[in-house]
Order: sequence, then C-alpha cells, then structure tokens
Amino acid sequence: MNAFLGFILKEFRHILRDRRTLAILFGLPIVQLLLFGYAIRNELTSAEIAVWDQARTAESRAAIARLEAGGYFRVMGRVDSETQVDHLFRRGVVRQVVVFPTDGPRVHLITDGSDPNMARLLQRYTMGVLSDVEPGKDVRTTYLYNPGLKSANLFVPGLMAVILMLVSTLMTSISLTREKETGTLETLLASPLAPAQIIWGKVLPYLLVSFVNVGTVLVIARAVFGVPFNGSVALFIFVSLLYAFTALALGMLISTVARTQQTAMMLSLGGLLLPTILLSGFIYPISNMPDILQAISHVIPARWYMVANRAILLKGAGLADIGREVLILAGMTALFLTVSIRRFPIRLD
Repeated sequence: MNAFLGFILKEFRHILRDRRTLAILFGLPIVQLLLFGYAIRNELTSAEIAVWDQARTAESRAAIARLEAGGYFRVMGRVDSETQVDHLFRRGVVRQVVVFPTDGPRVHLITDGSDPNMARLLQRYTMGVLSDVEPGKDVRTTYLYNPGLKSANLFVPGLMAVILMLVSTLMTSISLTREKETGTLETLLASPLAPAQIIWGKVLPYLLVSFVNVGTVLVIARAVFGVPFNGSVALFIFVSLLYAFTALALGMLISTVARTQQTAMMLSLGGLLLPTILLSGFIYPISNMPDILQAISHVIPARWYMVANRAILLKGAGLADIGREVLILAGMTALFLTVSIRRFPIRLD
C-alpha cells in the first residue's frame, strides 16, 4: 500500500514539475472556456448594413434613425443605385441593405444569404426595430446568393478552409521534425542544399498534394452538396493554392520551433483547430464577438480565405472584390517563409 501511495505521489510531483503538462491540464480548459464563452453568441451586435431611402419621408427618416440608434446595426452608408448595392455585397462590406421604396408602404430587406444563420438573425432584428417605428408595415425580404438559405452553402466552403489548414500545416510540421528525430536532417545539412532550398523542397510536394485536395473538395461540394459555383474556377484554384501555401509555410514555421513530432502535432492541432473554427467566421459571425477576439481573428489565415472562398463560390466575385484578402494571405505566406528560413540554421546548430 505504501508503495502504491508513493507511486501516486511521484506522479503528482512529475505533473507539477512538467510545465507543458500543467499548461495542458489547466491552461487549455481555461482557453477553451473563454473562447467558447465569448465567441459563441446568438445575439446580434454591430451588424453591417446600408440604407437606400427612395421614399425620403418622415417615416423613413425615423426608421433609419432608429436603426442607427438601436445598437444592433452599424450603418456603413447610404446607397442610391442597384450597382452600389451589388458592389457592397460582393466586397462583403455589408450584410443587409434596408430599402424604403416609393411605391407603397413597403420596406424591402435585401440580405446576404451566404450565411443563413446570420441572415435569419438580421431579418428578425430588423423587423423588430421597424415594427416599433412603423407598426403594420409590410416588409419584403430578398435573400441574395443563397435564396433557399441552405446550410451546406455556409459550412462546405468553411470546411474547405479548415481541412486545408489543418492537413497542410500538420503534414509539413511533422515532416521536418521527423527528420530531426531520425537524424536524417544532418545528412541534408551536409548536402550542397541551402536551408531555403531544403524548406522549398519540403513545401512544394505538399503544395501539389494540396492542389489535388482542392480539386477533390470542389468536386464533392458540387456533386454531393450542390454548392453553387458562380465565380471563376481559375481564380478559386489560385486563391485556394495561395491559402494552402500559407498553411504549408505556417507548418514549416512550427517545425522550426518543435523538437519532436509529438510537439509539432500538438501545436498544429491544439493551437490551430479551435482558433480556425471559432475565430474565422466558419460558424459564428466575427462581428458578434468582443473586440479582443475580433482583433485576434485578423491573424487567423482561415478568416481571409473563407471570405474570398464564399465570395467566389456564392457571389461570383472577381479578383478586384477580394484583393484585400489575397494580399493579406500573400503577406502571411511571405512572413512565415521568411521567419522559417531565418530560424532554420539557428535551430539546427
């Protein structure tokens, strides 16, 4: 019995001495609780909308004032043409345009249906605000890009981002750490190859595999789930490969930090899975999150790919519409690769 108690005490001392174990046991649950508690919100806060006041009556001005003062919406501007409405939606500037037509007592809500959950929430909140100002007002709703509000049109493009990020990052991070553990990295260092060439040699084969994955996912999305494809196939493949390259570069960066395959796997899965799912807009709108989480979401590559991905597939967006997202992904890729190359010889001394 004494031996058994001594064994238990030894295990406790081992846990308390191992900082990584303590971080996993106590830190990870706290991080998960905070992320889920703050990121998962069903209420509407600061949703981006625009207003088209064709009627220009006292009632329409009162309704617009109520929309601006309610705290649920952030009015991004006024529009006066269908071209402006289309431009705002394609660039993802607004989620809804509230139109006050001249022909009859009707309010027309034009809502971005690419996120069905957000579209329903917007409609409910907008109608609630308008009913306080103009009781009995006839409200008509049009859902763009996803008229049937099919959930697959939201989740399938999001899953592309999650799958490409996790698979690409995990494979590349493990690849180099495996070389470290087996000792074959010394052979590579003794070869005429420069560190940059070794890293490129590790990345490019997985980039080809990612290309196959992109094609497979796209075919399944169309054939099985019926996800529409309204944009350019070439642009979609280009953006997807850029995003896969970003994930591969991130995986190489992780491999320069991790000493073992187990550590690389923990960093790739544990450090990326929750942020990619919760802070990328995959399920929950980023605009509903606290400011600190919205700020953190800017460094999540999946956030920018998801915006571009859905815009191409559902909205038929062109390169000009997603230029910001493409530049951000390209900048992240350059940063990850540069840091990986600079850290590579230092980590191997």
